[in-house]
Amino acid sequence: MQQGLQKIILFIFILAGNYMHAQVKFTASVTPRKVDRDAYAQLKLVVENADEVQQIVPPSLKDFIIISGPNQESGMTMVNGVVKKYIALNFILKPRTIGNYTIGSALAKADGGDYTSNPVTLQVSSSYAGNSAGANPASPLFSTNNPFTESVPHSNYNESILRKGENPAEKIRKNMFVKAEADKKSVFIGQPLVVTYKLYTRLKSESNITKNPAFNGFSVLEMPETDDMGHQTERFEGREYNVYIIRKVQLYPLLAGNLELGSAAVENNIQFIKAEYLNQQAGVVNDLLSEFSDLAIPPEGIVMQKILLQSKPLHVEVKPLPNTEKFTGFKGAVGNFKIDSRVEKNNFTIDDDGKLAIIISGEGNLQMVNAPEIDWPPGIDGFDPKATDELAKGTVPVSGRKIFVFPFTVSKPGTYLLPAVEFCYFDISAAVYKTVTSKPIEIHVSKSTGKSKIVTTDTHEKPRDNFLTKFFSNRLRVVSLIALLIIIGLYFWLRTDSKREKKSAASTMPDAYLYQNQKLDEESLPIQINHLDEAEASMNRNETKLFYYYLNQGIKNFLSQKLALPPEAINKKKIAEKISEIGIDKDTSAQLQKLIDDVDWQLYTPFADNNQMKDMYKRADEIIGLINSVRS
Repeated sequence: MQQGLQKIILFIFILAGNYMHAQVKFTASVTPRKVDRDAYAQLKLVVENADEVQQIVPPSLKDFIIISGPNQESGMTMVNGVVKKYIALNFILKPRTIGNYTIGSALAKADGGDYTSNPVTLQVSSSYAGNSAGANPASPLFSTNNPFTESVPHSNYNESILRKGENPAEKIRKNMFVKAEADKKSVFIGQPLVVTYKLYTRLKSESNITKNPAFNGFSVLEMPETDDMGHQTERFEGREYNVYIIRKVQLYPLLAGNLELGSAAVENNIQFIKAEYLNQQAGVVNDLLSEFSDLAIPPEGIVMQKILLQSKPLHVEVKPLPNTEKFTGFKGAVGNFKIDSRVEKNNFTIDDDGKLAIIISGEGNLQMVNAPEIDWPPGIDGFDPKATDELAKGTVPVSGRKIFVFPFTVSKPGTYLLPAVEFCYFDISAAVYKTVTSKPIEIHVSKSTGKSKIVTTDTHEKPRDNFLTKFFSNRLRVVSLIALLIIIGLYFWLRTDSKREKKSAASTMPDAYLYQNQKLDEESLPIQINHLDEAEASMNRNETKLFYYYLNQGIKNFLSQKLALPPEAINKKKIAEKISEIGIDKDTSAQLQKLIDDVDWQLYTPFADNNQMKDMYKRADEIIGLINSVRS
């Protein structure tokens, strides 16, 4: 009965936990949805609103050649004060054959829970007029493009070969760096400048942004990705590099002075091939840029080097706007604008409320434009406006329009003239202040019809909600209270029922049976756990990445239990020490170390081999069996 209570309580907490984590969202998308066989598609896996993402395991991509990826990005956006965080992986894929493909669900571990993405479909034809084979194969969807891919085809770079006597760190310094570029060195307050952070590389690497630049004193707009924000080649100081956009922003200075643009830091895992192993592979010296997995290079022939690269800070001179004290109507708008005004209706009764819309359009720092002041005529009461904007953030400066809707009421019938509204701004191109004016609007207000007046304004005082309305408007509170009441009720009911059952059983069962049952309850019975269950299930589904992830977890969990070590303390040295202590022979210990190395290689390389899954699983199962046969 106690077990039944535990299961019910656990079920309720799972439901409550799922509800509370409903804000975490894990989605997959592929772009474009239709491609030619020789074209490229981009797969994007995004986890949104998670405080911590422990793992993103991509789906099986056995039907595709991975041209680039996984490229990782993390960041956050803020809209109307609401902050949303995201972490994403991006792949550039090339289909192997024509047909209709369904890319299965990916797995994400975030905030202590497991999330599954939606499957996506891709149609591959022999003559689809989508992106051509000559298109850039490494133009990820995010502004953060990490060089998981190899160098540009047809380049003859050989810096990824590590020859005897060469220092990997020195070689990286000469062939890889992060650089910040600004399109202007001097601007006025409110004048936009575009800043781009780039990673230049002549090496094969996996890169992650560890520090985003700070922009103190600026209003920041992230630039949407365009086709030219992906993988490119550029010449720098006479050498050709592959260039990846780390971040591209549009900045609007808020104050004058010599302002610093912060640095970006990128952590890079670089792969080198030892020259002596490369020379053993016939026909690959001139094809260095092939995937390492295709070269059949053993792990000892690969040198991994980790390095943190950081851009140098930039400084921008921000000039104050001239003579602002002479223009009392100036509120900081910089650019080129026009103004228009409209009313929802020109004829209404005093029972109705009116709405005046002021539309400011053009290009400039629209996101910082404030509502203009309205000089309401006598007899009209105006209220604070509601602002909405329609901005094209990909343009420099930002273009679009901002709309301010002012609710108002009229106390007496009659004809009224809503005054013209002025808007003052600084025109950068002409370096002068300009004032634009809307047209006045005439409205006609008739007598009351007897219905009550309702003013629809967000800032006007609303009727007070009663307790029940407030309470039931919070769904989380309702769910929590219901779950609590159910738990309390079940606890007392099951407790009473359990006592009744025990009393009845005690009066009918022999003493020997009761004594035996008591012994079973008091003794700690070992539970046999198959640590490879999830790995086996992933293998049967042919999910390569998931298989190696679960195989790695299964081996570590087994060793943690067997050797009495916490999972985070599992390393080669500790394993060797503990294995020896419990009497495992050296041959089995060596097999275990080799298995761990092989699983790590498959787990962290972008070219995991699905042909080795059965062999890896068999080796892990046999080694676990051998270790289990020894009494610790």
